Amino acid sequence: MLHILVVPLPLQGHINPMFQFSKRLAFKGLRVTLVIISSDTHHEPIETQLSLVKIESIYAASEEADKINAEKKMQWLQNILSKRLPELISKQESIGYPISCIVYDSAMTWALDMAKGLGIAGASFFTHSCAVGTVYCNVHQGVLSVPLKEGPILLPGLPLLEPHDLPSFIYDPGSYPSFLKLVVGRFSNITDADWIFWNSFDCLEQEVVSWMRTRWPIKTIGPTLPSMYLDKRLEDDRDYGFNLFTPNTDTCIKWLESKDTGTVVYVSFGSMANLGEKQMEELALGLKRSKTNFLWVVRESEIQKLPSNFEEQTSEKGLVVNWCPQLQILAHEAVGCFMTHCGWNSTLEALSSGVPMVAMPQWTDQLTNAKFVEDEWKVGVRVKVDQMGIVTKEEIERCIAQVMEGERGKEIKRNSMRWRELAKEAVAEGGSSDKNIEEFVAALLCK
Repeated sequence: MLHILVVPLPLQGHINPMFQFSKRLAFKGLRVTLVIISSDTHHEPIETQLSLVKIESIYAASEEADKINAEKKMQWLQNILSKRLPELISKQESIGYPISCIVYDSAMTWALDMAKGLGIAGASFFTHSCAVGTVYCNVHQGVLSVPLKEGPILLPGLPLLEPHDLPSFIYDPGSYPSFLKLVVGRFSNITDADWIFWNSFDCLEQEVVSWMRTRWPIKTIGPTLPSMYLDKRLEDDRDYGFNLFTPNTDTCIKWLESKDTGTVVYVSFGSMANLGEKQMEELALGLKRSKTNFLWVVRESEIQKLPSNFEEQTSEKGLVVNWCPQLQILAHEAVGCFMTHCGWNSTLEALSSGVPMVAMPQWTDQLTNAKFVEDEWKVGVRVKVDQMGIVTKEEIERCIAQVMEGERGKEIKRNSMRWRELAKEAVAEGGSSDKNIEEFVAALLCK
């Protein structure tokens, strides 16, 4: 049996899509081992119901790792895995399960060199969109200069982009110098990879995927959501399997059951974004002013930023929770809109669920994703910021109304439902993403 080793970055937004890909490979008959880096700051992964996906935890608790910058943290991670992965590979071979291929997070470029040194195939896995990858690639190749020059940017396969449509590492490089080096560096040895996987699907990014394929043998294998939300072929696959926070599942679902169809705005900005106090106040007031019900995820570390007595004053129309089962929420008929930071996983989840979006990007690739949400896929609207960089309560109220009401709202809903069907088709048997996975498995068998 072919054995694949999958190594994601130890972040939930990277673990989840690579774990879902692992499940798909296991469903195709491969033996798959997922490597999780565990430390005191990360929760233990829960046991997957798909027993063919083996979990190997590498414990590397370090207070220093949580305090250093991104570049040094990646070096810390490389030092650990450069030692532990060969040990793990050797162990698997000794028990009769030699590794045929390492699928590594694209940020771990050194993993490819290690794989080649051990005589193992290497596959790079990109957890962001192909559009964002194209931007980073053009920076790496010197086609797009940073700092940016004034005016719109035209890159192959992409629509005309304004500077504020580019990832924050490009748009405002001074704020994230170590991140810029990391994301651009992912293309340093990409041509040496045996396979290049992307968590997207062909028709979602058709032009940029076509351009990429003139340069590299990329395979789109997304959207990487649990099967029960897409093709339903993996009967036990109902959840990602990993959570950094404990969701308030019963509270959320019970509350949604009391609301009419399409009357709730679901608001969440993921596990990492931190809104300032002024922005939290404006968001709270905007939700209060809107005509809709709202379910708002406010992490425990952010709860003190809410206006005084906000929860009590909005108890008839709103519910504030620390965390929730996002896929279940988006699949609920009461939810009519998702106000999101446009992280790529959240964007794919909304598209696959047919839920319109109010895009409120915060940083990294979210700005580019928001551009596509509004202008390319036409499944939502993007908020505008004022001169101080704040999204005002009036703007929040306006955007929610545009998505939930009127002719534009109806058009956005129709587009959202269309993309939901296309996402399902991509991963269904014989769909574009399913074919790409089949081709990968067939190529491995021929090696």
